[in-house]
Amino acid sequence: MQQTQKSELILALEQIEREKGVKKEEILKMIEGALVSALKKHVGKNSVIEASIDPDTAQIKAQMVKKVVENVTSPDTEISLEEAKRIKAKSQTDQELRIPIDTDEFSRIAAQTAKQVLVQKIREIERDNLYEEFKPKEGEVATGSVHRYMDRDLIVDLGKAESILPLREQIRKERYNPGNQVRALILKVDKSQRGPLILLSRTAPLFLKRLIEMEVPEVSEKIVEILEIVRDPGFRAKVLVKSNNPKVDPLGACVGIRGSRIRTIMNELSGERIDLIPYHDDTQKLISNSFSPAKVTSVKILDKEQKKAEVIVPDSELSMAIGREGQNIRLASRLIGWELSVKSEGQKTQETKQTHEALTEDLTQVSGIGPKLAELLVKAGMSDIEKLAKATSETLSTLQGVGEKTALKIIAGAQEYLKKESKKEESHGS
Repeated sequence: MQQTQKSELILALEQIEREKGVKKEEILKMIEGALVSALKKHVGKNSVIEASIDPDTAQIKAQMVKKVVENVTSPDTEISLEEAKRIKAKSQTDQELRIPIDTDEFSRIAAQTAKQVLVQKIREIERDNLYEEFKPKEGEVATGSVHRYMDRDLIVDLGKAESILPLREQIRKERYNPGNQVRALILKVDKSQRGPLILLSRTAPLFLKRLIEMEVPEVSEKIVEILEIVRDPGFRAKVLVKSNNPKVDPLGACVGIRGSRIRTIMNELSGERIDLIPYHDDTQKLISNSFSPAKVTSVKILDKEQKKAEVIVPDSELSMAIGREGQNIRLASRLIGWELSVKSEGQKTQETKQTHEALTEDLTQVSGIGPKLAELLVKAGMSDIEKLAKATSETLSTLQGVGEKTALKIIAGAQEYLKKESKKEESHGS
C-alpha cells in the first residue's frame, strides 16, 4: 500500500514537471534536503545526515554519518569503536560509519516540511523560469490585456506573467479599460520577490522602430536602415532613414502603397504623425531634410564645432517649421544633434537691413567716410574699422568708386578713430 502511495508521489511530481516546468529531480533534491533538516532536529543539529529518494519508487533512505574514535567528544558526529563494532563488526578508528535511520517515524514530520519547502521552491523556480523566459525578450514587442489600474500605472496580463505599463511610458492621450488589448515594448525585465518585474513602454523610440520593422520588410531585412528616431509620443515623430540599396527608395518603402504601411503604424500610436527623413552625407542638406514637412530655403552653419546652425524658411512656412509649441524644430534638433534656430526670409531680410544700417552708421563716425562711401564699404564686406585701419590703399582702390586718395583718407580716418576710442577707454579706466 505504501509502495503505491510512493509511486503516486512520483506521478504527481512528473505532472508538476509537465505543468510547471519544474524538473522532478530538482523537487526530489528539495525533499531530500527537507528530510535531512527534519532528521537533524531529532538526532542533533550538528549531525551529518545523508538522505536519498528513489526516482522511480519514491522510497526514502537515510543514514547518519559518524567518525569512529576511541574517545567520543562530539556525540553528533562521532561514535566509539566499541559501539561501532556492534553495528559493523569490522569497524576501525578514523573510519566513517554510515548508520541507517528508520525514516518511518519521521515520515510525517518530513512530509510536512517537504510540502512547505516544495511549495516555496516551486514558486522560486517558477519565478526564475519566468525571468529566464522574459529577460531575452527585452526590446521585443508584446501584446497583453489590461488587467487593472494601480494608481495611474497599468497592470497588463501577458499570459504567463503580469507586467506594468507605467504612466510615464503611456501615450498621454490614450485611455484603457480592463480587458482592452494593448501592444507595447518590453523595456526592461528585473528579478523581484514576486516574480519577474516586466516594464513595458509605448513611448520609447525603440517601440516605433519595432513597429516599422514589423510592417516594412525592407527594414527588417536591413535593406532600409533606421539611423535615429525621436518622438513626442502620440503627437509627432521623426525617423531618419537610409537605403543600403540604390534601387530602393527608403521613404517609399516605409510609406507603402497609398500610405498603407505608415498608416497602420500611425493608427497603433493613436494617430502619431511620422516624418520620414532621408539621410544625407551633407550636413546642411540633412538639416534641411530634418525640418520636413516644412520647406527650407537655406541653411547656414554658424559653428561647426559647437554644432550650431541657422535655418531660413519661406515666410509661409515659418509656423510649420517651428511647429506647435516648438515641436518641429525641437524634434529636428534632437534628430540631428545640432542646436538649430529658424527664421523666415522676411525676418532675415529685416535683420540684414538693420545690421547693414547699423554698420553704415558706425562707419560714418570715421573721418573721411560719408553715407554713400559707408554703404559701399558695407556692401563690399569691409565694415570692420580695425581692418580698414590695417588695410592698404591698393586693396581699397579695387573697390568701384574708390581712388587712391580716397583709400588713404579711409585708412587715416580709421586709424584716427581707433586712437580716439583707445584714449576714451584709458580715461574711463583711470
